[in-house]
Amino acid sequence: MLSDGELLRYSRQILLAQVDIAGQLRLKDARVLIVGLGGLGSPVALYLAAAGVGELHLADFDQVDLSNLQRQVLHDESRIGQGKVDSALQRLAALNPEVRLVPLREALDADSLAARIAAVDLVLDCSDNFTTRAAVNAACVAAGRPLVSGAAIRLEGQLSVFDPRRADSPCYHCLYGEGSEAELSCSEAGVLGPVVGLVGSLQALEALKLLAGFGEPLVGRLLLVDAASSRFRELRVKRDPGCPVCGARHG
Repeated sequence: MLSDGELLRYSRQILLAQVDIAGQLRLKDARVLIVGLGGLGSPVALYLAAAGVGELHLADFDQVDLSNLQRQVLHDESRIGQGKVDSALQRLAALNPEVRLVPLREALDADSLAARIAAVDLVLDCSDNFTTRAAVNAACVAAGRPLVSGAAIRLEGQLSVFDPRRADSPCYHCLYGEGSEAELSCSEAGVLGPVVGLVGSLQALEALKLLAGFGEPLVGRLLLVDAASSRFRELRVKRDPGCPVCGARHG
């Protein structure tokens, strides 16, 4: 059940008919893995902790750098040189001590991803490279866990939800295939802080919808954000029956 303190803390979202007490209890019972605690992972972690998601597994092997602070709002200048996971633990515990925090300070490979993803209900990919995204996707498909995937660079962002529990859902590989060797990072191409903040906030929203059980998640849809013109576009994405990652799962 929810304590008096929890009822007060979460009262504004409990007032929503889409959430109510039942939805808040589902959030409290949920376990979520956040892969990456940078520009996308910062708003994701903050909003999920604030919303009362019961257990957050925080994965990142990097340290806080001065160049991060322009967009990675989970961290501050006093934590430069500190591991991002340890920085996040301090910030999130101060924000909401009711949330259980599980630190994962190592780089996740295929074997460790399988175990980590099997231990949670939902995964948010907030990483910044295709190799990690592909590995997280494959592990989510194998474990049957929904994946909320976001990306941002320059003044552009993308967001989608891949849910292997649904027969009609594509996976990340259906959409992006083997990726591109020409893929740029933020350190090479640049990014504006509010762009990753926007995409990360939308990732948190999609996660809350899936966990609390309301609304229409972005399954089979790719949301494109053009921050320069303040325009959003949506593309339909179909599952590839021949996909080497998810094709066999649905026959």
